[in-house]
Amino acid sequence: MNWVEAVGLFGSFLSSITFMPQVYKAWQSKSVGDLSIYTILIVVTSTIVWLIYGIFNEQFLLPVVLCNGIICVLALVLLYFKLTFKKQ
Repeated sequence: MNWVEAVGLFGSFLSSITFMPQVYKAWQSKSVGDLSIYTILIVVTSTIVWLIYGIFNEQFLLPVVLCNGIICVLALVLLYFKLTFKKQ
């Protein structure tokens, strides 16, 4: 692994954890009223597009696939919370 790949993986890690505090807080409080469903849907859509790009690129782009795979899962969890938690 060269330094460029290492930087890409580190950036992927940092980007991936950006949604973790929000998912944890929403799960803990069972409150997602302030979250925009449109923002969540845009994040899910954009990560799917990035996943397609990373997977089907000539060179499999591992940092892009890892980062966007994790963010997509976290955004889908937030979407699930948004649709299932009752408004308070």
